[in-house]
Amino acid sequence: MVKLVNSQRVKIAIVAGEASGDILGAGLLQALKSHFPSMDVEGIGGDLMLAQGLHSLYPMERLSVMGLTEVLGRLPELLKLRKRLAEHWKQNPPDVFIGIDAPDFTLGLEEQLKAAGIATVHYVSPSVWAWRKKRIFKIKRSTDLMLTLLPFEAAFYEEHQQRVAFVGHPLADDIPLVPDVQTAKSQLNIASSKRVVALLPGSRKSEVSQLARVFLQTAQALHKHDPDLVFLLPAANQKRYQELKTLIAEEFAELDVQLLLKQSQIAMEASDAILIASGTATLEAMLYKKPMVVAYRMSSLTYCILSRMITSQWVSLPNLLAQQTLIPELLQQKATPALMTEALLNALDNTGYRESLVDRFTEIHLRLRQGASEKAADAVLSLMHDKGLMPADLEVHNV
Repeated sequence: MVKLVNSQRVKIAIVAGEASGDILGAGLLQALKSHFPSMDVEGIGGDLMLAQGLHSLYPMERLSVMGLTEVLGRLPELLKLRKRLAEHWKQNPPDVFIGIDAPDFTLGLEEQLKAAGIATVHYVSPSVWAWRKKRIFKIKRSTDLMLTLLPFEAAFYEEHQQRVAFVGHPLADDIPLVPDVQTAKSQLNIASSKRVVALLPGSRKSEVSQLARVFLQTAQALHKHDPDLVFLLPAANQKRYQELKTLIAEEFAELDVQLLLKQSQIAMEASDAILIASGTATLEAMLYKKPMVVAYRMSSLTYCILSRMITSQWVSLPNLLAQQTLIPELLQQKATPALMTEALLNALDNTGYRESLVDRFTEIHLRLRQGASEKAADAVLSLMHDKGLMPADLEVHNV
């Protein structure tokens, strides 16, 4: 293996818009540090990226918005923010810009920076293979390199002559193949004999406002079926924690639910079944080999528009990766306490179903375990090399 180490300072610009992007960005920055020990990093990110040395120009929360109608209310602010970032980096060019997910925001930024001669990388493919396939043309204009988490995504980009690298998912590297359920329960002071249901209504304000109440209503219904069930409700950040705490106090004070702060993974590991918002968290739940029920609600107008545009049969990552319906998806009007309760009872009580899920989820886990952060860093390094961005004093070491 050849390792490239740069003794000069390299400037990386990077933007992540939500918690899942913060995880990816932190892993990538850590891997890049092994090549660029004197690296300067600025942009937008969360606590994990800040711990890797990011100088955050704006709070990540300002980008965490979901849905068409929800975005419209914030559009002037988001456009102004993107303009400021573009102007800043045009005047102070980085060696490379990396946009992580949030494609409606980051691809537009990448397009401006690439036109200004700055090398651009997009980490996490938009679902271009499922809907709005013509976005590939904007991606080609905006992005020098696409880093994909999923293997079938890379094949799509190769067909369209877009430089791409399939890197796998860092969560597949970090999460063990066999979860330690008893240790997780012990850390949360839950008796090993208790069955646990984790409730994950999402990390965005819009998701929590749409899903938290109906998730807690489902927990109430499950409690009537089995009063010994334990419910865990992890909040993504302090703001979500306060919102959920207020909701529980005002409407669900009689429900025995443990509200957690930033402990979603241990809640998943300790659980026997999960009720979860569609999104990256479903991948984590799959890696922990948990039966789950995926639900999602958005504004009626947003759903009406998106449902006409999506060509994929599934929305959840476990089903997309398996290319079959492994887990229930209850969207919009189907995301009701009655239907979610029925599906969760099956997930808790159907032993054969649970065992088959573990087998399939393990197969997918192994496929995604690629050493993602290191592979992503290598792909970025290769792009920089091909564009002549490597300083003259680059040292080459065999390791």
